[in-house]
Amino acid sequence: MHRGDLEDLESLRTGAAGADGVIHTAFIHDFSRFQEVCEADRRAIDALGDALAGSDRPLVITSGTGMGNAGPGQPATEDHFDPNHPNPRAASEFAAEAVAARGVNVSVVRLPQVHNTLKQGLVTYSIAVAREKGVSAYIGEGKNRWPAVHVLDAAPLYRLALEKGTARARYHAVAEEGVSAREIAEAIGRGLKIPVVSKSPEEAAGHFGWLGFFAGMDMPASSALTQQRLGWRPTQKAGMIDDLEQMRYFEA
Repeated sequence: MHRGDLEDLESLRTGAAGADGVIHTAFIHDFSRFQEVCEADRRAIDALGDALAGSDRPLVITSGTGMGNAGPGQPATEDHFDPNHPNPRAASEFAAEAVAARGVNVSVVRLPQVHNTLKQGLVTYSIAVAREKGVSAYIGEGKNRWPAVHVLDAAPLYRLALEKGTARARYHAVAEEGVSAREIAEAIGRGLKIPVVSKSPEEAAGHFGWLGFFAGMDMPASSALTQQRLGWRPTQKAGMIDDLEQMRYFEA
């Protein structure tokens, strides 16, 4: 066993040097300092690239599906990347491009909200806010959408990307193209047995805190090209709302 740490770059280089391939899914989930932890991810990818440069050993890194949104209302696609995207997570994809230029066989898996009955990506933080505030909120009409995938569907995609992926390719682990913010808020409201309310965009930061940056974003995403290129198919029957309905909200 080799124990590494995202902020101990030498531990990452040592681990990658002894591996036949690397899947990088770790992330420092402190979204209150999101730009800082995205920069930490960039440095981690650079360190992994140091150990793999000049070899054919694959490196699969992680980004977010939002990086593929080309325009309002359009689903994010694998072949699009907006270098001017305001989301700091773009740093991960810039890092992938930098190590690819040094001869690293790198590809990217972009994640939506990854869910089961215990965690649901950013929705987990929405639940915490709802519990604290006593209301489950969405912004405006709540029509903005977040894509989703069950964790048991996301995991096989990483293996396919490692074994069959193409250098510099981007893949989307998306089962549901977009679940509306209102549907999510209503499911949380039922689970916590609290009112569901609409907040104005001006109220978002005060209500959601750092989550307000994401809460009103419309981020649908497609996985059509991923399914075509890697033969990946989501097979889990439970969607995000199904898992939210099955959560035990009041258990530790």
